[in-house]
Amino acid sequence: MAPFHYPQTAKSDQVDSYHGVAVPDPYRWLEDPRSAPTREWIEAQNQVTFGYLKQLPRRSSLQARLKALWNYERYGIPYKQGDRYFYSKNDGLQNQSVLYTLPTLDAEPTVLLDPNTLSEDGTVALGGIALSENGAYLAYGLSASGSDWVEWRVRDVATGQDLDDHLKWVKFSGAAWTHDHQGFFYSRYDEPDEASKYEDINYYQKLYYHRLGTPQSEDTLIYHRPDQKEWGFGSSVSEDGRYLIISVWKGTDPRNLVFYKDLSDPGAEVIELISEFEAEYSFLDNDGTTFWLRTDANAPKGRLIAIDITRPDPQQWQEIIPEAEETLESVGLLNHQFVADYLKDAYTTIKIFDLQGNFVRSVELPGIGSAGGFSGKREDTETFYSFTSFTSPTAIYRYDMTTGVSTLFRQPQVGFDPSAYLTTQVFYPSRDGIRIPMFITHRRDLTLDGSNPLLLYGYGGFGISLSPAFSVSNLVWLEMGGVYAVPNLRGGGEYGEDWHQAGTKLNKQNVFDDFIAAAEWLIEQGYTCSDKLAIAGGSNGGLLVGACMTQRPDLFAAALPAVGV
Repeated sequence: MAPFHYPQTAKSDQVDSYHGVAVPDPYRWLEDPRSAPTREWIEAQNQVTFGYLKQLPRRSSLQARLKALWNYERYGIPYKQGDRYFYSKNDGLQNQSVLYTLPTLDAEPTVLLDPNTLSEDGTVALGGIALSENGAYLAYGLSASGSDWVEWRVRDVATGQDLDDHLKWVKFSGAAWTHDHQGFFYSRYDEPDEASKYEDINYYQKLYYHRLGTPQSEDTLIYHRPDQKEWGFGSSVSEDGRYLIISVWKGTDPRNLVFYKDLSDPGAEVIELISEFEAEYSFLDNDGTTFWLRTDANAPKGRLIAIDITRPDPQQWQEIIPEAEETLESVGLLNHQFVADYLKDAYTTIKIFDLQGNFVRSVELPGIGSAGGFSGKREDTETFYSFTSFTSPTAIYRYDMTTGVSTLFRQPQVGFDPSAYLTTQVFYPSRDGIRIPMFITHRRDLTLDGSNPLLLYGYGGFGISLSPAFSVSNLVWLEMGGVYAVPNLRGGGEYGEDWHQAGTKLNKQNVFDDFIAAAEWLIEQGYTCSDKLAIAGGSNGGLLVGACMTQRPDLFAAALPAVGV
C-alpha cells in the first residue's frame, strides 16, 4: 500500500479559560458541520479512507459473504396485548424489522407497521412503540436521519390506518397509555430553534398527557421542574391502571428518582416516593398501595423490595428478594410469581420466586448465552424469551409458567456450521490484580502458536454489560480463522454498581488497564501476537480504544475507535 497523504487540518488560535487555566482548542472550527471548510475537510478525509478501502483485494468477497450470511430471518419476542399477539420479524436483508399482529400464534400474521416503506432511502427509523391496553391502538415514534428527535403517531390496529394525531419535539421518551385507551403520557422539550435544533443541548423536559383526536397544543402538562433543567421524565402506568409512575433521570447516571400520581383521583398531586439520586430504582408492579421495585440501594448487585406508599419511610421497606452473588438485571411478574433475570459472570441465568420471595425453580436455558423476555401480565401462564450466544443466532422460546417447560417457537437458519466453533470463558488478572472475565470464540481446530489474527472488542462504561451475542460480521471473521475476544471490563454492569463505579471518573484508568491486560494475556497464552492484534469499540468503547492505542501503541496492529466522541 502507498503511504497515506492525509489532508492538512488548519489550526485556529482559539483559547478558552477555565477557572484561570488557559485551554487551547485549535480545532473548534470543526464543530460546525454545515460550514464550507468543515465539509471540505470531511470530503478530503473520506477520499483517503475509501481510497484505501477500495484497494483491499478481499473486500468484494467479504461483502458477498456478509450479504449471504445476513440473509436470514430474525424474530422478535412475541407478546400479547388485548386479544392479539404482536411480534417483529426481519426477512433477512431488510433495513428494519417489520411489526406484525395475529389473533392466535398459528394464524397468518398481518403487517401492522413496516418502517422500510416510510422513506425511499431508508433513513426513517422506528424510534419506539406502545400499544394501548386493549391492543386497539399503536403509538409509534419515527426518527429521521439518525436524529434523537422522534415524531409520534397513532395507528388503528384493526384497520392499519393512522389517526390524525401527530406529536413533535419528543426525545428520550416512550409512551404510556391510560387504561381507558383514550390517550398516553409522554415527555418532550419545547420547540427548539430551527437553525440549531441538531446541535443545541436540551433542557427542561416536560411530561404531558395526549388525548386521542386532539392537537398537540391541547396536551395536558402533567409535571415539569423549572428549577431542574437537566431532569428528564420516563413514564409508565401500573398494571391495575391506577398509578402513573414517573422515573426521573439525569444525564446518563443510572441513579434515578421515583414519583407517582394516583390516576383514580383527577385532582391528585404528583408524590415524590424516592426523592434523592442515591441509587437505581425500577418499578415492577404494585399490589394496591404496595409497590415492588428492583433497586441497588444498599445492594450493589441488586435486590427486590416492597414499599407501602402509605408508609414510605425507608425503615418500613421490605426486602422480597435479597442481593445474591449474581447481578440482578431485571424482574418480571407472571403467573403471580417473580421471574428474576440474573447475570452470572456476564451470562444469563433465570430464577423464579413466589410473591414472598421464596425460590421456586431455575429456568433451564439452552446453554451459556444471553436470554431476554419473560414479560407479560400477572395472570399470564405463557411467556416468551429469546436466547443467543456468540455462535447461535437469536432463537425464540415459549415458556410455560405452570410446568416450567420451554419449547422452541422460532429458530432462524444461518448458512454456517456452529459446531465448528467454540466459546470459552477465561479469567485473567488486570494490572492491580482484579480478576476480569473474558469470552473467547474461535474455530475448534485453532492452534495456540501466537499467529492467529485476533479482534479484541470492549466497552467498559455506563453500567452496560457485554454478554454473549450473535453477529454475522464477527462470524465472517471467525470463518477466516480469526479469534474474537470480549473482556467484561470494569465500568460495565456485569458485577453490579460497584463494578460500574470502579471504572468511572477518577477510576477510568482501570478500564484501560483491564483492556490492555486482556491483550497482554491473549499474547502470553499464544492466541495471537501484537502484529496480529486488532482492537475495536464504539461510543464509550471508542473512547476506550482511543486511550489504549495512545497509551500502548506498541501492543496493537490495528484500532477502530468508533464514534468516540
